[in-house]
Amino acid sequence: MTTIEGNLQGLHQRIAQACAQAGREANQVSLLAVSKTFGPDAVRQAHAAGQRAFGENYVQEGVEKILMLREAFAPSEPIEWHCIGPVQSNKTRLVAEHFDWVQSVDRLKIAERLNDQRPDDLPPLQVCLQVNVDGGLTKSGVAPNALPALAAAVSALPRLRLRGLMCIPDPAEGFEAQRALFLQARALFDRLRAEGFPLDTLSMGMSDDLEAAVAAGSTMVRVGRAVFGSRPKRITSAA
Repeated sequence: MTTIEGNLQGLHQRIAQACAQAGREANQVSLLAVSKTFGPDAVRQAHAAGQRAFGENYVQEGVEKILMLREAFAPSEPIEWHCIGPVQSNKTRLVAEHFDWVQSVDRLKIAERLNDQRPDDLPPLQVCLQVNVDGGLTKSGVAPNALPALAAAVSALPRLRLRGLMCIPDPAEGFEAQRALFLQARALFDRLRAEGFPLDTLSMGMSDDLEAAVAAGSTMVRVGRAVFGSRPKRITSAA
C-alpha cells in the first residue's frame, strides 16, 4: 500500500466518522484531493487508490498536469478536474478549455468570460460561487448581500451550470468556532435553494477543519495535506 493510498483510506474513515457524528450518511460528502504543487505521479497513485476528483489552485500548473495525464486512464476511470484558486481574466480561456469545474467564481465578468470561452464540444462548465463569509476586505469571494444577484446572472449563462457555493473562512480555534463560520455559508446555500436555485454542492472544509464543515452541511471537502503530505515547492513558476 502506498502512503497516498493509506492516507486516502484514513481520510475516508475520518469523513465517515464526521458524518456519523453529524447524523449524516458518509456518501453525502465527497472528497476533492487538492493536488496543487504535487506532480503527475502523485495523482496517478491517488487515482490507483480510487480517487477521481482533483483540485488545482494554479491554472497553468493544473493545465500542464491535465495535458500530461489526459491519455493515462481508461475512459471508464476519468479524472474530474476542479479549479479552486483565484481566476484572473487572462487565465479564463485555459480554465474554460481544460477544467470540468471551477469553484472560485466571485465576479460576473469572470463568469461571462468562462461562458464565452467554453468550447461547444464540451459539456457546460460546473460552477460554484466563492462567498466571503468572513467579510475580510482582502479576501476573494462575493459578499453575502451580492450573492443572489450573482447567482441569478451566472444561472443565465448557457455554457455554465451553477452547482453551489464554496468558501474558505479564516482559521478559527476550536470546533464550535469553525462550525459557526461554516453555518454562515450553509445559511446562504439554503436561502438560494429556497429561492429556486437547484444547488447541490456546498464545498467547504479542509484538512484541519473538515469535521466542523461536515457538521455544518458540507457536501464536498477539499483536502491536500492529509492526502499527499507536506507540500513541495510548486512544480511551475506560472500562476
